[in-house]
Parts: sequence; structure tokens; C-alpha cells
Amino acid sequence: MILFTKRRENMATGKYGDSRAIDVSDWGRPIARFFAKRLENTPVSVLMVTHFHLFISIFCAWLILEEMIVEGCIVLVIKGVIDAIDGELARIRKRPSHVGRYWDTVADTIGLILVMYAFSQFLNWNYLLTSSLILSVLFQYSLFNHFSVRARILGSGDTTSRVNEKICPTAQPWEKQKHVDFFHKIYLIGFSWQDQIVDFIVGKGSKDLSFELTVSSLLGYGFQSILILILALNSEIELLPELIFGFNGGLMFLTIVRSYF
Repeated sequence: MILFTKRRENMATGKYGDSRAIDVSDWGRPIARFFAKRLENTPVSVLMVTHFHLFISIFCAWLILEEMIVEGCIVLVIKGVIDAIDGELARIRKRPSHVGRYWDTVADTIGLILVMYAFSQFLNWNYLLTSSLILSVLFQYSLFNHFSVRARILGSGDTTSRVNEKICPTAQPWEKQKHVDFFHKIYLIGFSWQDQIVDFIVGKGSKDLSFELTVSSLLGYGFQSILILILALNSEIELLPELIFGFNGGLMFLTIVRSYF
């Protein structure tokens, strides 16, 4: 699904400009863009799409609690595609939103917690293991997001998302400042500490961040949901902690070390 052209453009339709990076977790974006184009002239808002993919996460957690593991993991993959529709819809309508950016992060985190809780019940994880897995996944997402944001700024000048979100942004003309202020405060309390830690431990990075972005994209939801589905199809979902702590931990280490050289 990744198209290589003479310019080796990223498949995210210019998301990273002319970067040579390959966003592996972006495999579902062409599908998301297909549906976003069909929503362009409808009353469906970007936030409605975000609400819907949160609902999908809740449904996925319910399936896992009902011990329908394969079905739940299939829904996880579908959720990843739906999760990309809101961003594509905002780009197509040329209406980036700070509220949408913050709420999308909050919704994704709520969904992650619910799904990991469901897995913990099915696999009999204790509280400490469950909490450690959730924190690990959040940091893995933060690392990928860090290089994704930097690559977007470097490649296409997109500044909707920032590496450091300490300062509340000015609302876009189509959103209210009080709503931006509210969601910004939620983001600061719940998520900014992750960004600050990641920002502290990574280096300057390569010239165009292509290596760091490509490797860290393996930690993104799109690719991880495929790996989880493969585990489920092979009746090896109990290896989920090994995936998160082992394989993903190695990718994090490789990305961070490479960013210093």
C-alpha cells in the first residue's frame, strides 16, 4: 500500500513534504482519505468522527471482555483507519483544529486504557503490569509523535501540533478560544509530561529525521494493531507484554540512540 515515486514522497499526501521517511503506521491513510472525501460536504464534523472512533474503542474492549479476541483485534485495526479520517477530513476542508488535536489525543488514551484493561482481565494481568504496559505504550506513542511533529514542521510547515505544548495556542477562526483553553489544560495535566520527557531524552536527530521517523513509526497505532491482530490469529495474545516491553522497547532504544549520531 506504500507507493514509491521518483521523489520518494511519503504516502501521507504531502504530510511530511519531500521527506524520504516511510510512515509505516500510515498504511490506512489512503482508505481514510477515501472516506473523508465522501464526508467533505456532509454535516459530519471532525469531532463527530473522533467521537465515533472512541466508541469503536469501547466496542473493542467489550469484545475482548467477552473473550472474542480475534474479533476485538480486527476492530482494533479498523479503528486505526477510522482514527485517521478526522485528520484527513480537517485537511480536506482546510480547517486544522487545536481542539480536535487535543481531543483526539484524549480519546485515543481513553480507548487505550479501556482496551488494555480488557486484555488485563482476559489474561489475568495484575494492576502493576497493566499500569506499566499502559505507560509504556503512551511513551512509545509519544516518541513517534515527537518525530512525526518535527518531521511535519520540517517537511511541510504544519504547526498544528507542537513538540512543546506548554503555551496555549491561539484558536483558529472556526473554533472558540475558551474551548482551546479548556482542552489545552486537559492536555497539560494528562499528557505534556510525556512530551517533555521524550523531548529531554532524544537528540537533535538526522538532517531530515527520515531514520527516526521511519523506525518510530513502527511504534504507531497503525502498525501495532496489525502486530496485535497477528498475535490473536496465532492464539499468542499472551505475548502482548513481550511485544510492548521487548520488541517495542528495542525500537525506542534504537531510535533514541540514532537521534544522537
